[in-house]
Amino acid sequence: MFFETVKLALRAISRNMLRSFLTVLGVVIGVAAVIAMVTIGNGTTAQVTAEISKLGTNLLFVRPGQFGPGRASTDAKKFTERDVQAVVDQIAGLRAVAGVNQSSQTVVYGGENHQTTVTGTTGDYFIAQDWTLASGRTFLVSEERGGQAVCVIGETVRKELFGSTPALQQNIRVGGFSCEVIGTLVKKGQSGMGTDQDDIVVMPLKVFQRRIGGSSEVSSMVLSAEDGVSTSKIQANVERLLRERRKIIAGRDDDFSVNDMTQMASTLTGTTTLMTGLLGAVAAVSLLVGGIGIMNIMLVSVTERTREIGIRLAIGALEKQVLMQFLVEAVTLSLAGGIVGILLGLGLAYSAVSYMNVPFVSSPSVIVLAFAFSAAIGMVFGYFPARRAAQLNPIEALRHE
Repeated sequence: MFFETVKLALRAISRNMLRSFLTVLGVVIGVAAVIAMVTIGNGTTAQVTAEISKLGTNLLFVRPGQFGPGRASTDAKKFTERDVQAVVDQIAGLRAVAGVNQSSQTVVYGGENHQTTVTGTTGDYFIAQDWTLASGRTFLVSEERGGQAVCVIGETVRKELFGSTPALQQNIRVGGFSCEVIGTLVKKGQSGMGTDQDDIVVMPLKVFQRRIGGSSEVSSMVLSAEDGVSTSKIQANVERLLRERRKIIAGRDDDFSVNDMTQMASTLTGTTTLMTGLLGAVAAVSLLVGGIGIMNIMLVSVTERTREIGIRLAIGALEKQVLMQFLVEAVTLSLAGGIVGILLGLGLAYSAVSYMNVPFVSSPSVIVLAFAFSAAIGMVFGYFPARRAAQLNPIEALRHE
């Protein structure tokens, strides 16, 4: 009996294919929009997480001054190498600590020159920021202490200056002095802010201070926590230590900032997840519109087929059979729209993430939920027209023209 009802429902749908197509279009658009928005949002979240992980593991950045709305301050005094050493000696749970100075400089090799970021730091910088060497080595302790003019270059600098020529043991001119290339870094690509992480030259801090900075100040510190160690606890300990060293009395604001990348990552991923949910919710509204369209067309169908319904009831069809016939029609339309919408949504999402250059991260749970919701839309919005058809008076229905 059920299969006979399904056959009748499909026959009724096939009689008006154009109208049936326009009816399910709302559901198709709704399901496609939900799946596309959620998939794009998931891909964006994954991209943000991956970009943050490129910066390093369990990172904290310490800078002089305060940064943020209403409290921007960059005129605070810089750190010293003693401050860096105090963090190393007194803060437990750190994997690496590096003082960092940076400056934009022109580097020259042969007839080639390139504007890049020159970073003066220590060997711990490579550990903290998870840099991997493509060739060569990093600084020796003797080179750091003696301030020897050696450097490690990023992939962008290597390509711009050397092309296919080997870079190791070659001397490049950085600003006004010569520096030997002792290592090259594996390519990292762009950061989440769109900057090229490979456009970098790294040299010992003392060399930078003598040849470029002209002072013994340290502009910032990079800290990397050991696995399993709470970065928020380290952040609090560093803030307390630096307040003591910088003689900041109780009640006064810090003249430095300690930024925890773990918290920043959680905030950014939380924001993108929230936006994905909001976009999905907005797109889901179109599903309701599609359901209303199904109910409207089913009401029209009941009116058009009143005489047919009367004949079925007159020859012995039960009310529940008529109810089931129209309900199956509505659910079939809705499910067809759901299937097409899923395929269309995945296709649109794939095209969008390919254009945006973010990962394609589909969510099976969202796909199942969208399909189930489309079925529920058919049942809910198809029930009223089906019930109306089942409750028609056979005699009145037969008189209908």
